[in-house]
Amino acid sequence: MSLDLPQAERLRLRLWLQMLKATRHIEAELREKLRLEHGTTLPRFDVMAALERRPDGLKMSELSRRLMVSNGNVTGIVDRLVEDDLVVRVEVEGDRRATRVRLTDEGRAAFEAMAVQHAHWIQQFIDPLDDREVAETTAALEKIRKVET
Repeated sequence: MSLDLPQAERLRLRLWLQMLKATRHIEAELREKLRLEHGTTLPRFDVMAALERRPDGLKMSELSRRLMVSNGNVTGIVDRLVEDDLVVRVEVEGDRRATRVRLTDEGRAAFEAMAVQHAHWIQQFIDPLDDREVAETTAALEKIRKVET
């Protein structure tokens, strides 16, 4: 069964599929490069990136909210980062149930090395676009993000 959609709707569906394919392609490449060149995973990189932006650290609930993943997922990643001395847990004064996590000096150095390469890899993916195309694509994607259904 084939859907008989107007041309404009077909074009929008095609755009969605191309955005999805591009995102999946870039993400798969980043995962592989991080694994091969840094012995880490994209989720670990994402946790470290979130913590790098907050030198004083984040509560686990804040971290999971920022990364849009469950507390359980973040806990497992943080546990492994703690084992590797890249992250430390700190008690939150006045809240015995909460802990704050932050990068160690070693974690910050490791993240900075990965971040430099990560930025270079992203640049390689975006490089085929000229400055006008980058600006237009960015503006279009920002419009899409603002749509409420």
